[in-house]
Amino acid sequence: MEITKDIRYVGVNDHDVDLFEGQYVVPNGMAYNSYVILDEKIAVMDTVDARFGQEWLDQIGALLGDRHPDYLIVQHMEPDHSANIAKFMELYQDTTVVSSAKAFAMMKQFFGTDYADRQVVIKEGDALCLGKHTLAFVAAPMVHWPEVMVTYDVCDKVLFSADGFGKFGALDVEEDWSCEARRYYIGIVGKFGVQVQNLLKKAATLDIQTICPLHGPVLTENLGYYLNLYNTWSSYQSEEDGIVIAYTSVYGHTQEAVELLADRLRTKGCPNVIVHDLARTDMAEAVEDAFRYSKLVLATVTYNGGIFPFMRDFIEHLTDRNYQNRTVAFMENGSWAPTAAKGMKALLENSKKLTFAENTVRILSALSEDSRGQIEALADELC
Repeated sequence: MEITKDIRYVGVNDHDVDLFEGQYVVPNGMAYNSYVILDEKIAVMDTVDARFGQEWLDQIGALLGDRHPDYLIVQHMEPDHSANIAKFMELYQDTTVVSSAKAFAMMKQFFGTDYADRQVVIKEGDALCLGKHTLAFVAAPMVHWPEVMVTYDVCDKVLFSADGFGKFGALDVEEDWSCEARRYYIGIVGKFGVQVQNLLKKAATLDIQTICPLHGPVLTENLGYYLNLYNTWSSYQSEEDGIVIAYTSVYGHTQEAVELLADRLRTKGCPNVIVHDLARTDMAEAVEDAFRYSKLVLATVTYNGGIFPFMRDFIEHLTDRNYQNRTVAFMENGSWAPTAAKGMKALLENSKKLTFAENTVRILSALSEDSRGQIEALADELC
């Protein structure tokens, strides 16, 4: 694939992976992206997952013919991008590896060597001239590992963005970018909003015409759309007005209450009412929606004196990713000594900028006239 006249794509599609990073369902697979810059000197941008090493090396060999790469630029040491460094350096023994000091430390941990006699250590503000192309390096620590550097090609105005602007899904599958990019961002990068904001500020000083991420498609049009979404996500703002109801239910009574609330919200004209049964939904999808929309209702039963495990897991997913700037309401159920609302609120007590609804719904075993009235009041407040 030709990105520009001098930049070529040599990545791979993975349709065998079922769980990315051991937890994220990827029904449309994954892409592991790598690029080659052809100039007086040749630079290869990152490697690919271990299982595709030979396919990747064959692509590079077919592209270069008798020429050998001068540099391997390692922006990120996560194994889905760095696993083939040793194979590459063994095959091309006159190539220099270019990376940050922290990346070289990780390289030694992964491969037993940091290629001390064949390395160039780069830092923020450094540049590498390939001939017509000059690569400017920008530090991007914790987006989403501490060693990350991104690279700007001054000639073609291309930003090689490491895991930034990545998404789930192989490149030979057509799907909406924002949905799987949002799930990818919130799940993997979401904790590091401040660091992403810092990188966006640096990117704003560059004339970027193309973004080449390590996952997902190359972005060439309407870049403001992608940059604006990243700004929204990394500043923990909601994208849309809407209400997510996340619940767990043991015998169906809490579920019945949730369905009643959802019905009342829709009847009152609330846009985007989304319901997730946390025991059955993809947890990453529920987390994605909690960040996408402006309001969240948590509904669960009192369980072992606390809250149901799936609800605890869900809230911890939110707090681990710095969930903030939202309105949160609670619904609890218990046959004796209901404490679920108190427990859920306690898990959120260190979260920033949350507004808690005045109305909390308390169900004693099953819906009653009193708890139906509480649901009506909560629906009025949320709408």
